[in-house]
Amino acid sequence: MKKKILVVDDEKDILELLSYNLTKEGFEVITARNGIEALELAKKGPDLIILDIMMPEMNGIEVIRELAKDAKTASIPIILLTAKGSETDEIVGLEIGADDYIVKPVKIGKLIARVNACLRRKEIFEKSAIEKSNVLKYKELEVDVDSYVVKINDKRINLARKEFETLVYLMRNKGKVMSRNSILDTVWGENVHVVDRTVDVHIRKIREKLGKYADCIETVPGVGYRFTEPNE
Repeated sequence: MKKKILVVDDEKDILELLSYNLTKEGFEVITARNGIEALELAKKGPDLIILDIMMPEMNGIEVIRELAKDAKTASIPIILLTAKGSETDEIVGLEIGADDYIVKPVKIGKLIARVNACLRRKEIFEKSAIEKSNVLKYKELEVDVDSYVVKINDKRINLARKEFETLVYLMRNKGKVMSRNSILDTVWGENVHVVDRTVDVHIRKIREKLGKYADCIETVPGVGYRFTEPNE
């Protein structure tokens, strides 16, 4: 079955260029011209979204935040495609939940390689979910790996995709100290340029959302993080 990719950009030429080349590579492509259209099409379950940041109606940053609120769309990998090129913009894009970040003008070969790499990482994560426990629990904290849902006392907590995968990685290695590099390589992949600060920001956001379970994620100075029982 063909992988379905949603391409979102307000520039018609970009949509046509990417659609042509992705279709040529064997993907099924659907397109949107703004963020609102993207949210509607995301409900159709694309395997990956290529998303521009600067768009009318709703920008790419807002789209990512909205996707994270819905269990049906929170697990969709996202590659940001934008004219912005500073390191700060890249960091912001990755910190809000994007899987990768490519600056326009982009070489098609490079984009295709990133798309395939992103899809492979998703397949590896899903395969791991099948082979291991699908539901991770600690007291009232429950993480359903299959549905990308986190609950505390049966109340859903909205985590961005990378926040979710980081939490899963730490919980599956409960009690072990996981280095920042280990988290980066496992959650983002070795070929994505991400700085250590990105991991720290994701950990901070996870803690904010976990409330009384925030202390379960312990900082090990100079090394990384581990999931543990407080005072364990």
